[in-house]
Amino acid sequence: MRNDTAAGPRCLVTGATGYIGGRLVPELLAEGHRVRCLARSPGRLRDQPWAGGVEAVRGDVTDSASVAAALRGVDVAYYLVHALGTGRGFEETDRRAARIFGERAREAGVRRVVYLGGLTPAGVPEAALSPHLRSRAEVGRILLDCGVPATVLRAAVVIGSGSASFEMLRYLTERLPVMVTPSWVRTRIQPVAVRDVLRALVGSARMPDDVSRAFDIGGPDILTYRDMMARYAAVAGLPRRLIVPVPVLTPGLSSHWVGLVTPVPAAIARPLTESLRHEVVCREHDIARYVPDPPGHPIGFDEAVRLALQRVREAQVTTRWSSASVPGAPSDPLPTDPDWAGGSLYTDHRSRTVDASPGTLWRVIEGIGGERGWYSLPSAWAARGLLDRLVGGVGLRRGRRDPARLRVGDSLDFWRVEEIEPGRLLRLRAEMRLPGLAWLEMYVETDGEGRTRYRQRALFHPHGLLGHLYWWGVSPFHAVVFGGMARNIARAAAADRDAGPG
Repeated sequence: MRNDTAAGPRCLVTGATGYIGGRLVPELLAEGHRVRCLARSPGRLRDQPWAGGVEAVRGDVTDSASVAAALRGVDVAYYLVHALGTGRGFEETDRRAARIFGERAREAGVRRVVYLGGLTPAGVPEAALSPHLRSRAEVGRILLDCGVPATVLRAAVVIGSGSASFEMLRYLTERLPVMVTPSWVRTRIQPVAVRDVLRALVGSARMPDDVSRAFDIGGPDILTYRDMMARYAAVAGLPRRLIVPVPVLTPGLSSHWVGLVTPVPAAIARPLTESLRHEVVCREHDIARYVPDPPGHPIGFDEAVRLALQRVREAQVTTRWSSASVPGAPSDPLPTDPDWAGGSLYTDHRSRTVDASPGTLWRVIEGIGGERGWYSLPSAWAARGLLDRLVGGVGLRRGRRDPARLRVGDSLDFWRVEEIEPGRLLRLRAEMRLPGLAWLEMYVETDGEGRTRYRQRALFHPHGLLGHLYWWGVSPFHAVVFGGMARNIARAAAADRDAGPG
């Protein structure tokens, strides 16, 4: 997808490592646009199939200098970032970042800013909105007032494979044939297919310069969340679900309930559930004046679910809600990097000779996690995942984007893929709640006699006394967990050595 000679506008995409941004980039390239991506860690874009066709620059939307540099020479700037789930102070972070982006866009002579926000309920005072929706609305106003023509797209629930809203709906419906649910399941919602969201985003790049306003975007169906669960069950071929709404589940309790049943952690589920307290229905469809609806669009709810499920079943989920980094996750360098500041570092090394080819061993390593698990004491991994969710972490249920292949930036249960050297190294960074930083490395090597060797290294950099106590508290179990893991990976490779070419 190289676009070096493309004649279309140059587009800056923020949030390219996220769910929407990661899908928008190839759509823009397909339209002939030139694309620049702003990312805190550009290396996470390396394995994207479109990486060779874009310019990736390092920066953060809260850093004025890096934003100014990224916007230089840009025609259309997509603002697809937010501080969802970052805890207290996220509204101020969103506010400050939007102001920086708008001011630098004006100074750079950007022709248009495009923002994807949330659909707000009619007639509800802004003070009564959830903090999440209130912040989305404020960011939209800031960008509309920045002195650059702006398109603010407002969507309610986005239905697409891997979206947080879809995953929440999917797991609630599939795992609970009988549900005691919060009262918000009776709230009317106008969901929109992710394909229509992307179509509106791409089309906004060519809007006339005299258009600067917000647009509601939604599908043709207005449903309650209860309707959505019933219709999901029908499309998925599940038996009819029994849904019993109760008024006693507060947004906080609802988010923990969702966090226990679905892969979406409470920190992400809470703003989603809070946003469902009020009716969110489109008040206009004016976007069609500038981005006309082709035949079959907007896509209906049932078809959006069918398309999403097809993607899931065919393992063709290009981005997921967990594609973006977990708020507050560590970004420090690996302790063995040259620029590491030093300090205490605990390691656990394991190594085994493997009766299989290097290629076979690599297939086992790259397929780790998700449905296959972690090759040692499943109950211990499950308990660690549950503990993580109880303290507000992501837990073990994020699974994998693809059952066989990994790429840099993928979430993998409560890890994040930090580095891959195909056939040689997989490095994972921990995103569970820990009093320190942790990594897990798996290597494929060949010894001096030509035998395949598996080498495994766990690293932990403690933060304070609690971090040291944590390591010494869990170290007695390492022989079982990490030792068993190395042993069983070697066994799995040996058992699989005839499954394919090595």
